[in-house]
Amino acid sequence: MSRDEFLTIETTLPKSWEQEETFNDVLYDWMGRAPWLAISAALHVVAFLVIAAIPWNLFDQPEEKILKTPIAQALPPDFIDPPDEEEVELPEDESEEEPIIQDFEVADVNQTDSDEEFESSEGAEGFADSPFDNVSLNNVIGIGGPPGGKFGRRFGGNRNSRTGGPRANLALSDGLEWLKNHQDADGKWDADGFMRHDPSGDPSGGAGDAKHDVGLTGLALLAFLGNGNTSAHGPHKQVVNDGIKWLREQQDVETGLIGDPIGHSFLYDHSIATLAICEAYYFTKSPLLKPTAQRAINYITRARNPYGAWRYDVPPVGDNDTSVTGWMIFALKSAEEAGLTIDRDAYNGALQWFDEVTDPATGRVGYDSMGSLSGRVTGVNDHFPPEKGEAMTAVGLLSRVFLGQTPEDTPVMLQHADLMLKNLPEWDPDGLGNDMYYWYYGSYAMFQ
Repeated sequence: MSRDEFLTIETTLPKSWEQEETFNDVLYDWMGRAPWLAISAALHVVAFLVIAAIPWNLFDQPEEKILKTPIAQALPPDFIDPPDEEEVELPEDESEEEPIIQDFEVADVNQTDSDEEFESSEGAEGFADSPFDNVSLNNVIGIGGPPGGKFGRRFGGNRNSRTGGPRANLALSDGLEWLKNHQDADGKWDADGFMRHDPSGDPSGGAGDAKHDVGLTGLALLAFLGNGNTSAHGPHKQVVNDGIKWLREQQDVETGLIGDPIGHSFLYDHSIATLAICEAYYFTKSPLLKPTAQRAINYITRARNPYGAWRYDVPPVGDNDTSVTGWMIFALKSAEEAGLTIDRDAYNGALQWFDEVTDPATGRVGYDSMGSLSGRVTGVNDHFPPEKGEAMTAVGLLSRVFLGQTPEDTPVMLQHADLMLKNLPEWDPDGLGNDMYYWYYGSYAMFQ
């Protein structure tokens, strides 16, 4: 081949950059750059893993956790129920005698009336600051008034050396024996039929009002309780058991009323029966007796005039009188000492009422208004003239004592006492003009 032919062929061939790129050329070029691609891929993978591992919740708002955490921790303590006091059982003294009645056991749950405790309670400190201090160590609670409770020894008779002497003890023993002999088999004292128990068959003063069996039974029980007889102690414990059992059976469990709302004075009966039951509960702390006592107290609370005192109506209609109010206060005080729930505003309402009906010039306490009769009206004719005593003054004085007032801070109490001393009750052998209500409250008030 000539030189000119070779040059012609060379010039007609494509240049190196004009040649077509083959698969081998591409593969060769990729393999030449492979190390750098591997390094880049590895770096991207590492970067992805690092980013994925970052706790992005750290960048959330912290307020949500702060608000949620303390609420969850703070709420439970606010809603923890307080311990139920009613379920607490106190140790029972093994020396206690078991009650005789099986279907109504009023056995002591905690021993509050042992001989040793009452022996050691005499002279205990703290009495001097109470309205029951010194001479008012109340060993006569059972003869129908408020309790001594923590302010004094609650037993008389053979459990208390502070008695009225042999003659008084004999009279007390005879009186309790008479009451025992006139109790019906079902436990009550029958107001209009008690005389059937008289050995001679002659009426003991005549029949009473049949409507007042509840109140009469309460009064009789208070006499036994005041002498140291409970459902588990004393020679008359069976009498107490029977009487309390009967009163419990007379209660309407829905309303708490003991007895029936008959007549205009059924609240007298209810308050006296309530006082007896609260006194019995004070000694025994019986879980069977507590609901009865509390329901009876609740009824008394509902019977009170708002911001006032009591009279005859339930629900109240705004009328007040000193006589009913006195009994209600004594029942409430007994309940308070026994640990039951009471409305303490009732005390303020009662004191306001006593102030309202007290004559500041004489100290006389009226029945339903200032200046009204303080003695009880026993009749409407010459044979039964109005009483001349100071029965309501005695109720007012005794109520003030048990509501915490003293002659030092309430000088009108001295006026009450002076007025009573000038108008002592007088015994009438014919039974006319004897205000036993005044005799009862006057003796009790002056004892305090």
